[in-house]
Amino acid sequence: MELASLSFLKLSFLLSLLSGGSDLLHPISEPGLLGKFPPTCNRIECPNYEVVHAGNGYEIRRYDTTVWISTEPIQDISLKDATRTAFFQLFAYIQGKNEYHQKIEMTAPVISQVSPSDGPLCESSFTVSFYVPKKNQPDPAPAENLHIQKWTPRYVAVRQFSGFVSDYNVGEEAAALSASLEGTAWANAIEKSKEDGGVGADSAYTVAQYNSPFEFIGRVNEIWLPFQMDD
Repeated sequence: MELASLSFLKLSFLLSLLSGGSDLLHPISEPGLLGKFPPTCNRIECPNYEVVHAGNGYEIRRYDTTVWISTEPIQDISLKDATRTAFFQLFAYIQGKNEYHQKIEMTAPVISQVSPSDGPLCESSFTVSFYVPKKNQPDPAPAENLHIQKWTPRYVAVRQFSGFVSDYNVGEEAAALSASLEGTAWANAIEKSKEDGGVGADSAYTVAQYNSPFEFIGRVNEIWLPFQMDD
């Protein structure tokens, strides 16, 4: 009975991360945050990072090598709908539907790499990923219709916001991050990284979600702009 309850809680947690909670019952978003350590990371494993710069409405982090289990790109007009589709594959994976029949510990954040469409009614591309725990990273379990992403060390420009993620606020938050970076050396590094086909060239931005549906205050979501630059 305890195992069944634990599986149900994990199911609810991941599904909420991927679907953005209930827009009818909870606020969509609140004013931007800066430098708040996601409380979820005090309870479950998250990738380590170092804050190398704090700017006006953003911070720059440096992440070491990380490993992610990812869906194939999903074509949809809705981030929320695409991540609901991805949920079933990712939850099955951590419950043991992989080539090693391993059960994987819950981690955070769940990230969605977004390549927006050219118009409001056109399909965008979403790749949804689950952070692989460190103990599984040397040999992550393969799975059908999922692939492993091994990220080299990189910098990430980050904007935090609270509330629940929606199809409406992610674009606004991504635009606000880009605006806050204008005229900085970081913006130049991000542009160069994309132009060179390096880190960050495969998507316009990434949405990171940390919280369960039962956390109504202190929610932390992030927009990421990953990039590479010489140290």
